[in-house]
Amino acid sequence: MAVPPTSSLPTSASTPASSPDPLRWKALVVLAVAQLTVVLDASIVNVALPSIQRDLHFADSDVQWIVNAYALAFGGFLLLGGRTADLLGRRRVFMTGLGLFAATSLLGGLAPTAGLLIAARVGQGLGAAIIAPAALSIVTTTFTEGAERNKALGIWGALAGAGGAIGVLLGGVLTQWAGWEWVMFVNVPICVVAAVLTPGFVRESRGHERTGIDFAGAALVTGGLSVLVYALVDAERAGWGSARTIGLLGLAAVLLLVFALVELRLVKHPVMPLRIFRNRNLSSANAVSLLVGAALLSMFFFISLYLQQVLGFSALEAGLSYLPFSVASIVAAGAASQLVTKVGPRPVLACGLALTAVGLLLFTRIPADGTFAGDVLLPSVVAALGLGFSFVPVTIVAVSGVTPQESGLASGLINTTQQIGGALGLAVLSSVANARIRELLEGKQAGGPAMADAMTEGFRLAFAVGAGFAVLGVLITLLAVPKGGRSVREDVPVTPV
Repeated sequence: MAVPPTSSLPTSASTPASSPDPLRWKALVVLAVAQLTVVLDASIVNVALPSIQRDLHFADSDVQWIVNAYALAFGGFLLLGGRTADLLGRRRVFMTGLGLFAATSLLGGLAPTAGLLIAARVGQGLGAAIIAPAALSIVTTTFTEGAERNKALGIWGALAGAGGAIGVLLGGVLTQWAGWEWVMFVNVPICVVAAVLTPGFVRESRGHERTGIDFAGAALVTGGLSVLVYALVDAERAGWGSARTIGLLGLAAVLLLVFALVELRLVKHPVMPLRIFRNRNLSSANAVSLLVGAALLSMFFFISLYLQQVLGFSALEAGLSYLPFSVASIVAAGAASQLVTKVGPRPVLACGLALTAVGLLLFTRIPADGTFAGDVLLPSVVAALGLGFSFVPVTIVAVSGVTPQESGLASGLINTTQQIGGALGLAVLSSVANARIRELLEGKQAGGPAMADAMTEGFRLAFAVGAGFAVLGVLITLLAVPKGGRSVREDVPVTPV
């Protein structure tokens, strides 16, 4: 996609404009919609998987890579995407990501073979890894830290936090009525409109004038994160104790260790200055974000399986079942932004994670002969409230006190921990659920009521482990996240970076 001409808005080399940007709320709409597209694309293909497998002749063992290819590229390139935005210009990088995302979405919808679709999903993940940190960095540097930024991030969180549920809903509707290709095509007009509007509403800004890119550090961190995400998403198939999984995890650890040494000792302008972790807000928020991803993002996977494979819902019915979740998470995110300004982020975040744990524990009671209204609706609404109350404050804390020069890096970090948390959670919970299912089906006929009972029991155990992740998040929040008063800016102590 051609980059639209540069607008007449002024450019800021390192900091946002001294006076509030009069177009900042319109810019937020454009940025939030782009972020929503990125988030929902991780889940929109879930209910379309059977149709895609049938049309493109995917082997059973390869279907997972329709989802995992996106997660792998997204999680692996987020830090590089965030740092590149700081160095080359946030608006420019954001628009480049929109162009790549649109082009690869079109390619995915037109893909005649399984291999080409997987390649398109990798391209979508790369585009998402460019868009997400650049967009959040623009929000962070456009809005003044405190009540106004909290409100903006509440709107951001309302859309981004509900993106997973909206993706499942939209995926079901499009697959049923238009065909699976439209779960890809739908991204194209959204990205085109966002790219056209961006120059008129979004100021250009960057963190550094001309420092160059740390190519060695970028290659090491991207390689390390990509191998780590690959090891996690492949662990359930290969086995956690297999030589393959252990070797991949070891390789990821070596690459990330060498990356840390390079950043500390060998480069003048590192792609990720490790001193940023002296910011207690950023460090604690990313630890909690990892657990939020592990507890919540895999929930969509298991609920979709329960609805379709146990209760017999169609793709459209499964998608529509997420509507209450979407509404509840949007309402909760809006309320969370107001509460953070009044009482600080820590109690709101702890409350959100506690609600998440309660919702997941309620899911441990689902029966094989359950109903949506009686067994799924209440837990999903409670978990949705937990998502809204968790996503907004953890994002606010993660970017609080970060210098404008490193806002893209901070934005990339919070997105990275959520993605890795989601991959880790899905890998662990899938292993737990499948081990329980195999145990219950041992010596029995695989099918009919026995299969439904075994699958339900496996899902229950997975939800219980997910609740444990959320409880651990509550403990880290209470022990590590700085205590705040009326706003993050005014009352949360931040260690200088």
